[in-house]
Amino acid sequence: MFMPVGTQATVKTLTPEELYGMGAGIILANTYHLHLRPGADIIAEAGGLHPFMNWKRGLLTDSGGFQVFSLQGLRKIDDNGVWFSSHIDGSRHYLTPAAVVDIQQQLGADIAMCFDECAPYPCSYEEAERAVRRTTMWAQKCKLAHSRPDQALFGIIQGSVFADLRERSAREITDLDFPGYAVGGLSVGEPKSSMQAMLDTLEPLLPFDKPRYLMGVGSPEDLLEGVRRGIDMFDCVLPTRLARHGTAYTRYGKIVIRNAIWARDFGPLDPDCDCYVCRSYTRAYIRHLIKAEEMLAHRLLSYHNVYFLLKMMRDIQEAIAFNQLEVYRTEFYKDYRI
Repeated sequence: MFMPVGTQATVKTLTPEELYGMGAGIILANTYHLHLRPGADIIAEAGGLHPFMNWKRGLLTDSGGFQVFSLQGLRKIDDNGVWFSSHIDGSRHYLTPAAVVDIQQQLGADIAMCFDECAPYPCSYEEAERAVRRTTMWAQKCKLAHSRPDQALFGIIQGSVFADLRERSAREITDLDFPGYAVGGLSVGEPKSSMQAMLDTLEPLLPFDKPRYLMGVGSPEDLLEGVRRGIDMFDCVLPTRLARHGTAYTRYGKIVIRNAIWARDFGPLDPDCDCYVCRSYTRAYIRHLIKAEEMLAHRLLSYHNVYFLLKMMRDIQEAIAFNQLEVYRTEFYKDYRI
């Protein structure tokens, strides 16, 4: 499955009803951002994230680790947790594994994530090893702190692009027997070949009967190559971010609709797509909306891009069911240009 990202308890520009119509089964919200605003206590008072945002299907909250560790110069890490300054008002906060679990239990998502240290790319072997050690230590603490029976807690595997560290992290995290496992620290600037090599390393080491989640990955080719390497779950801000920059996914690769070449193109974004946008609007019209700085452009492109990935994942599911995944892959790359 592909999980659209609703960082602030909303998938940008799209309503829950639109996401239902596309077939979205689960969306992702961001622990770091919701902790800072409006606060987990307010969301808990509302009955949890589901009623707060009027979302009646699955919800996953990330741990906020990636966001915290992205705050270069604004955070200080030790073995117990992370001090950081809010990007909103500069206020100081301290997150520990237990605190992150408590916040996610207040948020009430169906799946919560352990607090982990995401090593940057590139990084030294020593930096990656330290992140693996802390990630395991914090996973143990997260599991001890987690007590909500209606919420699954997933462990996260780190190790950057070092195969032996990935193997070590996989052994240590799977030994803790979580109901699902995520692969973190990829799609952070490394070559695609390195990401795929790490997934190849991990594929035989993760339990076959538990979900595998590749964090922060959402380009069509990465979804396909991830599935081929045993990944079940993906999330990414890419489809809505690209939409805000005037770019659409198509069966033939990305197209930049804001470009002048589309000014008199009265065809759909993707002639092979059956989404509401492709059935109702033209490239020329959407380009006009972009140039006129109308918000509807972002809505229409976001709808199409999210639909495109959800439909792609359904097609992949069907190919797997009929043992035709490699046939699907061959057909996909005949037309698709990265």
